[in-house]
Amino acid sequence: MQSNSVEKLIKIIAKLPALGTRSSRRIVLHLLKKKEATMLPLIEALQDVADNIKKCPICGNYDTDEPCSICRDQTRDGDVLCVVQDVADLWAMERVGLYRGQYHVLGGVLSALEGVTPEDLNVEALLKRVASGAIKEIILALPATIDGQITVHYLLSRLKEYPLKITTLAQGIPVGAELDYMDDGTIQLALSARKEL
Repeated sequence: MQSNSVEKLIKIIAKLPALGTRSSRRIVLHLLKKKEATMLPLIEALQDVADNIKKCPICGNYDTDEPCSICRDQTRDGDVLCVVQDVADLWAMERVGLYRGQYHVLGGVLSALEGVTPEDLNVEALLKRVASGAIKEIILALPATIDGQITVHYLLSRLKEYPLKITTLAQGIPVGAELDYMDDGTIQLALSARKEL
């Protein structure tokens, strides 16, 4: 039988994506067995992130500075804006190293089943960025899911009044897949073969 504090830790870890109670138990046991090597550095890293990481007010990325290092990078192409569902997708695009423009994190996709409406997403901030006139191309790098495609169509309707080139990633990414789970080669191919909408 576990102590209350161990049980509480197991329940907290079980709330993380892709982890259940059994996986959480194994993680907690590992942390307890390797307290000096894993648990204490984990506590320190979690505290550091909690104290220092902020959400970028421009793109929605996480960083220690505001704006984030991507938005501050003068070598990046300010004419091209890649719209992604979540920060995990931004990180996946950056991992590939092929894209050198700016980003905009929507914070989700439209979903009737989950009750996600345009007001729940970071759409107005996107339109404000576009209205500034600096953006020439928007890449809609949203999931190849039904909700992702509904979101693409909604964004197209909101962006049609602006003189923009609007592209989407090529369909080398399987339907139902998310960028964060794709290998680097698939993301590179989809980005290189994007098409205009």
